[in-house]
Amino acid sequence: MLFTLSMMQLQHFTQAQTPSAAEVLKPVYATAATENRNVLLIFHASWCGGCKEMDASLADSSIKESIAKNYEIAHLTVYESDAKKNLENAGALKLLTDLGGNDKGLPYWFIMDAQGNKLADADHKPGENTGCPANETEVNYFIGILKKTSKLSPPELEKIRKRFRKNEQ
Repeated sequence: MLFTLSMMQLQHFTQAQTPSAAEVLKPVYATAATENRNVLLIFHASWCGGCKEMDASLADSSIKESIAKNYEIAHLTVYESDAKKNLENAGALKLLTDLGGNDKGLPYWFIMDAQGNKLADADHKPGENTGCPANETEVNYFIGILKKTSKLSPPELEKIRKRFRKNEQ
């Protein structure tokens, strides 16, 4: 009985340590407003290979600085297994649903303005999530969105294009 109670307290403590979606996004939007940037909001999960590939692409030294000058990046965790539900951000699935990205696969990303208004999403065609852009169609769509929502120069966009095209297998 004591062990069960201790495990329940530990689980509650662990869950309490994961910030809510609102707690994650509040400082991101504040910085975006101050720095005159948009937000690249990425919904992901610990098990998602495409999510890891997206993060690795954005963190690649060839494009990281260009992305950082133009976007605040925020991650919200959804769709975890029962054993890892404590990793999910409370309110993230509702936000994903409200924005129209639920049940479309992961990663699923949005470009948001500094006030939290949706400017674009990962659907390169209705219902077709680009996920981590890799093939020519997905990358072209992603580059088009970046062009519309940032001050990235043509050479920077070309570096981003080349980096994401490396994801195609």
